[in-house]
Parts: sequence; C-alpha cells; structure tokens
Amino acid sequence: MTRRLQDKVAIVTGCGSVGPGWGNGKAMSVLFAREGARVFGADINGDAAAETRTIIQDEGGVCETAVADVSKAADVEGMVNACLEAFGRIDILVNNVGIAVVGGPAELDENTWDHIIAVNQKSVYLTCHHVLPVMERQGNGAIVNNASIAALGWAGVHYGFYGATKGAIVSMTRAMAIAHAKNGIRANCVLPGLMNTPLVHAALTRVYGKEGDIETLVRTRDKQCPMGHMGDAWDTAYAALFLASDEAKYITGTELVVDGGLSVRFA
Repeated sequence: MTRRLQDKVAIVTGCGSVGPGWGNGKAMSVLFAREGARVFGADINGDAAAETRTIIQDEGGVCETAVADVSKAADVEGMVNACLEAFGRIDILVNNVGIAVVGGPAELDENTWDHIIAVNQKSVYLTCHHVLPVMERQGNGAIVNNASIAALGWAGVHYGFYGATKGAIVSMTRAMAIAHAKNGIRANCVLPGLMNTPLVHAALTRVYGKEGDIETLVRTRDKQCPMGHMGDAWDTAYAALFLASDEAKYITGTELVVDGGLSVRFA
C-alpha cells in the first residue's frame, strides 16, 4: 500500500456486508485502513460492522464501529460524536448506504417511496448536516457519496424510485461542492454500474425473477455489461479512495463513473 490516506480519519457508512464476500462499504473500509486511515465504520447490522472491524484490526489497522440507522437523526448524531470522541477529527465522509427497489410511481406505494427517500437520500443530508460543521472548523475535508449510474438513465432495470434518489444525491453533492469549496471541503460522487456484490446477489431474484440459480442470474447480468462482466466492490472502493485522497485535491462537484462503459449506451 502507498499510504494515500495516512493519518486521516474516515467515516464509512454501510461498512458491513449483507452476506459472504465483499460489499462496497466493507471493501472501502478495509482499503482505506490499508492506506493509512483510521476508520470509523457504521452499519445497521452490528455483526457485519464487527466483521469489518476485525479484518482491519487483524491487518494492523485502526477501526472503530457503531451500530447506526443513518436514516435516523439521533443515530447519525451519535455516530459523529462517537467518531470525534475516538479520533478527534473527521477528514473523510463516505456515504455508502442505499437500497434498491424495482418499480416507479405506478407500481410502488407511498410508504415504499418514503422509505427509499429516507435511506438513500435523507441519510446523506443527515450525515453531511453533522459532519460539514466539523470539516468547516478544520478547514478541510472530503465527502464521497456513493450514487449510481441509475441517476443517469435506464440501466436495464426499472429502478424508478432508486434512480430518483441517486439523482438527488448527485445534485446535492454538486451544490455542497460549490457552497463549501471556500472552506477547503471537496464533495464528489462515485457512480457504480452493475456490480457483483453480496447485496446484488440478495436482490437478483427480485430483479430477474426466480428462474435459475444465482450463477445463472449473475451471467444474465454480466451480459448486460459492455465488458462482458459486472464490476466488484473493489472497483468502487478504489474510485472512492482516489476521490478521498489528496491526489484529487483539485476535483470537486463531479461524478466518477465506474460501470465498464454501460452508461455510454444512455447517450
């Protein structure tokens, strides 16, 4: 490792994985720690967060975790305060919590809409609401929001509600980038495409139906990608690492697309 985040403190939400293997938040947390960051991971699943913490600590890294529902204001405030108590500062905020439901206004009810908004979009507001004042006092900081190419167009699945929230995250991030540039704070988005992660495995039968096993459904999804296969959590993690690092010190208000060329088809 090149220690690209040496001595920085990073909050990563959704730091655990919903099943065996590597989810985006788990990979980000471990990669950031390998690059020298002290990681504060938060997840609604305490066991998943603990697994990530153990991996980091077993590799000699530094990680603290908290159980938090980042769609709840009190949980987010507690998470941020716990990070400050543990490490004294916050240099990086990675918003990596999200849920995807197939359907749009005609198919899904109001409660589903409210839930997706709360988890995907309100969570970004809440974390930034509590972290931005900290970064302002420090005079620097980097925010990386994990959005999706669903914000750009049709990705082969009817993610109407999901895409709306991810589009809102892109807009929020651009606005924050301009508003806080004078404070030394950068804000950018990663836009993953079709990725092969435990969360995706859990959703495959909901998206494509129950015909065939997971391997068959993965191959179906692979074929949608111009490169012939999905990306993985490490592709997302390395993109986030770049945007969080000082290598991206003159990059703000932009979107880094990680999709193997899929979104080119939207144009």
